[in-house]
This record gives sequence, structure tokens and C-alpha cells, in this order.
Amino acid sequence: MLTYKFRLYPTNEQEENLLFILERCRWLYNKLLSIINESKKTPSKREMQSLLPKLKEEHPELKEVNAKTLQMVVFMLNNNLKALAELKKRGKKVGKLRYKKYGKLKSFILNQSGFKLIKTGSRLDKLYISKVGEVPIRVHRLVEGKIKQVIIKRYGSGEWFALLCMEEAEAPKKEIEKVVGIDLGIRSFLTDSEGRVIENPRFYEQELERLRIEHRKLSRKKKSSKNWLKQLRRLCKVYERIERRRDDFLHKLSRFYIDNYDLIVVEDLEVENMKRNHNLSSEISDASWSKFLHYLSYKAASAGKTVVKVSPRGTSEGLSWSDPLRDYTSACRILKRGLEKLGLGRPFEPVERRPLLHVTASSVVVGQVSSKKQEPNLTQ
Repeated sequence: MLTYKFRLYPTNEQEENLLFILERCRWLYNKLLSIINESKKTPSKREMQSLLPKLKEEHPELKEVNAKTLQMVVFMLNNNLKALAELKKRGKKVGKLRYKKYGKLKSFILNQSGFKLIKTGSRLDKLYISKVGEVPIRVHRLVEGKIKQVIIKRYGSGEWFALLCMEEAEAPKKEIEKVVGIDLGIRSFLTDSEGRVIENPRFYEQELERLRIEHRKLSRKKKSSKNWLKQLRRLCKVYERIERRRDDFLHKLSRFYIDNYDLIVVEDLEVENMKRNHNLSSEISDASWSKFLHYLSYKAASAGKTVVKVSPRGTSEGLSWSDPLRDYTSACRILKRGLEKLGLGRPFEPVERRPLLHVTASSVVVGQVSSKKQEPNLTQ
């Protein structure tokens, strides 16, 4: 499923309606969770859905919310319970699901119906949302396919976004001609078997001083006062700017590899386990390897390309940390494992001791990543 994210510009009245829907969804989530906690046996999703008509009669304000939206609250709660049960099966120590506090539920879902994208021919189009009306929306790119689901989300800064989910069929697999292996890291974001070294942008580190200033300002305000809420929105905007810059970088970098290679071999990393190293936890989170691998996978599926994950064990065996070609050698070993896993039987050339091409994060963002091997001076 392909998702498009567009900014919404609701009027004051429409924003009140959107906030009302969010609050009703939060209330319903907590109500159903309390029923589950009081029951000896966890009810099924169908049993929870059967409670909705009675709850609507007892609480008429629920009728002001689209029926599909209420059903999706049940779906969300059921998924959370399944995820919790799965963690318990794996031997994880987990407690019970927590109730959603006021303002903590940030989104609601319209599934199959209750929405319509209306073209106006002007800068802002309209998105019809059931029980809200036609909300101005900035559709900045072409939307292809039929909309199956719409997620309305409110960010901490107060901005509203619509996530349009489109059903997309997988493209037929293309013949493998161009291949590349990728080694993810912290010193550099990645090094590939073509000799490119992509700089780690460290977006969180770049904004760290601004975050400290905004947090300090927030701590000086009286909690829940108007000034405190205003400052909280300013702080949220900084965090959202970090997330958007990171996503932009990851989208463009993953798009480069999908456009230029038929087979991409990467390490099957256990990122959550790696975060247990407290010295590297923040840097791993900032790099967002999992998100990058996710972007590669879904873009490859829609383009008919192949992404193969191989075990990371031993890819750096016998290599010194001071060796400038350490990550390049690992990337070549990763590629070799991927070729062997697919049984392609291609001849693999040994690692060449040659200079690497260092690519800055800004070059990725503006689309200036070279698609060919180059050999600049290693000292540059």
C-alpha cells in the first residue's frame, strides 16, 4: 500500500470538529480498554464491535463520529493487544495497556468511505471528511490509484496532515543486471560496493542546541498555561523539522539506489537490540536504519527491483577500525553473500584497494549523487 502525506488547512470550526472526533475516539478506546480489564477473558474484535451500538445509545455524542472511524478504534485496540501478547510469547516483561490521556491520541482513520478528494484547479484542493466537511488540502504531487483509507493526524505543533493510502499492485520483477551491496554505519551513514561513502547527516545533533534552548524556555513556564502551550508547540516544531529533514534524506537516498540498481543487498540488522548499547543508542536512532531499509523495500516492490537481506555476522572480520576501506570491504562481502543467497553464480572480483567517493548529505538532498564509480583523492 502506497501512502501520500499532504498538509491540511482546516478553518477554526473544522478544527474544533476534528478535535471533537479525536476526543471521542480517545474516550471509546479507554472505555473498551476498561471493559477488557474488567473481563476475565479478553473479548474478540467482533465482540468489541458488537458493543458499539449499545455505547452509541448510552452516549449519543458517538453518533457524531463516522461509524467506520469507531470501528477502526476497535481495530487499533485489538492490534495493540495482539502486539502485547506477541511480546509476552517472546519472553519480554510487559505490563498492561495504558489508557490514553487527554491529547495523547493524535490520529483517527476513515476506512473505505467517509472521504473524497475534490480537485479545485487552484493551489488548495478539498478533502471531504465525514462529519467535518470539505477541508482545504495542499496536494503537492500527483495522486495515482484509488484511495482506500485516509488517516487524519494532528502533530504537536498544531499542524494537521492527511495520509492517503492507495492500493498498489507489485510490479513484475526485472532482470538483475546492476547489483550493489550496502554497509550501514555511524561514522558514515552507508558505504556501498561501488565505493561511495554517504555522510551521516546527524540531523538531531545539528538541532541539539536549539532543542536545549526551547526545553529551557518551556521549563520556565507554568505548566498547562497559555504561554506553556505556545512554547510546547514551538518545541514540537523543532522535533518535527528534524523528522522531516531526516525523512527527506532517506527518501531521496533510497530512491537513488532503486533507480540505479536491480539488486540491492543489505544487512539484516537487529536495530532494537543494537540500541541496548547506551553509548550508541542516540546515534543509531538518529540514523534511522530501519526506516531506510523500509523505504528501500517498499520502493523496490513497486519498481520490480529486488532487496535481499543477509546476516551481518563476520562482514567486518579481520578488518581494522583504522582501515579507511573497512566499510567498503564489508559492503563487498555483503554483496557476495547476497549473490550466493540468490544462487546467481556470478564471478565476484576481490576488493580493490582504491580511493572512495565521499558524498555529503546535502548532495543527496539536492540529487547530486553520482551513479558511476569515481576515484577522487582519498584525502579530500
